[in-house]
Amino acid sequence: MASFSSLCCYLLLFVVVVVLTGSCRARDTVVPGRPLAANETLVSGGDANFVLGFFTPPGANSTYVGVWYNKVSVRTVVWVANREDPLPGDVADNPDATLSVSPTGTLAIVAGNSTVVWSVTPAAKLASPTARIMDSGNLVIADGAGGAVAWQGFDYPTDTLLPEMRLGVDYVKGRNRTLTAWKSPSDPSPGSVVMAMDTSGDPQVFIWNGAEKVWRSGPWDGVQFTGVPDTVTYSGFTFSFINNAKEVTYSFQVHNVSIISRLGLNSTENYGLLQRSTWVEAAGTWNLYWYAPKDQCDAVSPCGANGVCDTNNLPVCSCLRGFTPKSPEAWALRDGRAGCVRSTPLDCQNGTDGFVAVKHAKVPDTERSVVDLGLSLEQCRKACLMNCSCTAYASANVSGGGRGHGAGTGCVMWTTGLTDLRVYPEFGQDLFVRLAAADLGTPSHSTRTVYYALLHTIFSMCLVFVLVPSKSDSTKVRRRPDIWAS
Repeated sequence: MASFSSLCCYLLLFVVVVVLTGSCRARDTVVPGRPLAANETLVSGGDANFVLGFFTPPGANSTYVGVWYNKVSVRTVVWVANREDPLPGDVADNPDATLSVSPTGTLAIVAGNSTVVWSVTPAAKLASPTARIMDSGNLVIADGAGGAVAWQGFDYPTDTLLPEMRLGVDYVKGRNRTLTAWKSPSDPSPGSVVMAMDTSGDPQVFIWNGAEKVWRSGPWDGVQFTGVPDTVTYSGFTFSFINNAKEVTYSFQVHNVSIISRLGLNSTENYGLLQRSTWVEAAGTWNLYWYAPKDQCDAVSPCGANGVCDTNNLPVCSCLRGFTPKSPEAWALRDGRAGCVRSTPLDCQNGTDGFVAVKHAKVPDTERSVVDLGLSLEQCRKACLMNCSCTAYASANVSGGGRGHGAGTGCVMWTTGLTDLRVYPEFGQDLFVRLAAADLGTPSHSTRTVYYALLHTIFSMCLVFVLVPSKSDSTKVRRRPDIWAS
């Protein structure tokens, strides 16, 4: 009997411990009949990285539902549900507001007077809907605890890209996932600064301020965006770019789960500022890891068509070899936006054109480029020569380790003026610009043939006539630089 009593006591103690442990564990879900109150929060399971709850930005008088870091002492909101439909007043003014899930799966923010200020309904019918904040920061609506995801916040980013979140076009869902900066630090509503994937030509990312493009990433070269050439030096990160029939997206991962990193889009004086930041716990602050735009050449096409921007030169704008300023007067004032024009027309019909390499380049705007991933770089060169509209070519993928001539795979060809071209001291990739034979540093094949014929004629004449040696001033042929300064 004593043993039985002891067993009962142990079982009772076990039940009590389980109950107490469950009650102490933070809640991470909202289910029908159990909404989240304005004074409550959800904490993600696993490593408890994120919190979801009601908040009022500093200096504001409106209330939002958002997601922020749980282990960062400075509240940093990374996602906002109702950024266009806030509750009036701060959180203290909305004690009866709730975030609820209906039996059919509708997630709603409801004011104290029962007015629905924001809601989302999954397309799929759910038998047992739950809304859960994941340890990735993703708010999902699913059918049951382990059911398929019917809706997710990661499909609707606000101003922040988190690890596992994708920026770009999902053709299956018919969505273009973009980042839109807050109007101000106290106003999460969408501002005029937007970051989005442009899938025309060779896909690339742009930052817009309204209708104006203020920064371009350049295309993905198999390793990185050509406009972010130092990505290869980033330790602790993995970057992914997917370009297929289902999606064209960019994402990143952090190798060490203890490292907190985000990519945020901010609005500064009506211009966009993209910042990659990491949290430094010892200092209690966010460390700026990388940002763009960062210099004069990061602006979109400051040197115009066929101009090249180089921050190591003064002035920063130059014309490509074989080109001269379209407006010398403007260039004299260091305004290169008018760009450059050819010194010598191309001669496609006679096949005398050639190419000059521009090293360490952020390749020109690829919005209207032609891409063929099945060609080698040599095949790309030949294809460009056969196309009288082709003005330049480059490798589409340099992930094999090579960035110069003969290396890389795939083909990108430009058929218009070369805009938004810049060069770096290192990194970047080779761009091959088409020039007329007269503007090349070495004679073309056809020109060499003429030279050889002329030499043969002179040699034949030497056999007939006695040549008298004479002194003449020798001239040195100086090789033109690859880039002409304005």
